[in-house]
Amino acid sequence: MLLLIGISADFDPVHLGHVDLINKARELADKNGDEVVIYLNKGYSANHGPFFTSFEARRAMAIAAGADKVVAIEGLHHRLTLAYSVPIRIAMMIEDGVVEYVDAANVSTDKIKQYSKRFVKEGIFVGIPRNLPNRNVIRWFAVNDFLYNKYHRKMEFHIIPELEVDGKISGRFIRKSIIENNMEIPEEIKELLPDSTTKILQREIKAGNIPKDRNWKKIYSTLNTSSRPNLMKLAYLNGSAINEIIKGRVYRDEESIWATFRRAGYGPVLTRLAISAVEENVTRFEVIKLMREYEDKGVIPPEQSVDKVIERAYYVANQTQKGILAHDANNKFRKEKIAIKNIPLEFSGGLSLTKFETKKMENGLEAQLYISGDGKIACQIKKDKFKIKTNLVLPAEEVTYLRYIIDSQLIPTTATVVKTQKGFRIKVTIHNS
Repeated sequence: MLLLIGISADFDPVHLGHVDLINKARELADKNGDEVVIYLNKGYSANHGPFFTSFEARRAMAIAAGADKVVAIEGLHHRLTLAYSVPIRIAMMIEDGVVEYVDAANVSTDKIKQYSKRFVKEGIFVGIPRNLPNRNVIRWFAVNDFLYNKYHRKMEFHIIPELEVDGKISGRFIRKSIIENNMEIPEEIKELLPDSTTKILQREIKAGNIPKDRNWKKIYSTLNTSSRPNLMKLAYLNGSAINEIIKGRVYRDEESIWATFRRAGYGPVLTRLAISAVEENVTRFEVIKLMREYEDKGVIPPEQSVDKVIERAYYVANQTQKGILAHDANNKFRKEKIAIKNIPLEFSGGLSLTKFETKKMENGLEAQLYISGDGKIACQIKKDKFKIKTNLVLPAEEVTYLRYIIDSQLIPTTATVVKTQKGFRIKVTIHNS
């Protein structure tokens, strides 16, 4: 049986550090006549941004550097955070027959195993602290152990030291240097690349294929023209981000968009993911569908499931009404693995309507939820060409619960006008599928 030695990467572009990975994989593969397979990210990078170099060029670089085969990983990194995409990628590799995995880190394997045990025990790979060294390698170790319960086998990890040439070799530094040198590869950068990469890069630059970029026209259009309710349908935009987007209009350059997300409290990685979701029109329903698909396959840890996101929102909302800090309630929920049954997924709220607006209302109209400029949960109702905007009237706990759901950036909500004996109300539905 042919076994596979795997590497999962962006390779944007392939540099000497990547060549070290391939050489180590080659050494392992040649012992038994196995193949070196690169699982190469396509479409969007693991950090949720566009690639500098095309997939076809990076594939050619990997093969030239000694890989036997390249498998494309696509459709994940503009839809999911690493906490969800890493389990999917590892599951794919195990199912394909990868038995050994090669990565680089400047922390010993024993240390990485020690760090990863905590996350395996908790069964959740979200929010790995930034101060942990090589935290993505730690995540891979932990997820690999977690998936043993599903497959009853796991990949053996081989960790080699990160190659350093006057410091750590960085793809970001290489890309930046080429751009700043008017798309010519500086001599000092060539020293960090195998000759095959240099030749392929030069060919791609000459052909005008580098650098690849985002569809900024689409992004500007969406951020400049979409209403709050329509932006609320997109994944990875919370209420604060949407209000900052509205305040920051009109967008004509990339930096103004980054500044808007910084004001909303987004870090660089989440900003890239949010911009990618805008670029690709990724809806919350799309993300939930994808998460549910892999939950059903047993790939996503139960503690990261859609149901747990909703349970946590409900629990934290309940606890904050008792005077407990949201941070403390969230930590308790995670550490004690609290389970809550019969979470309400539907409830109704009141409206503040004028007599004229009341006459326009009718049963079954769609009500689009959003966060108003003053931070309140509101809804927009359209009847023909008439538009009604009003705050939603709910008990304090339900307001907090719904706001946490909205700010989850993942969970979709819908709302409908319902006629009752006491007048019109809004039925809110939280969707867990």
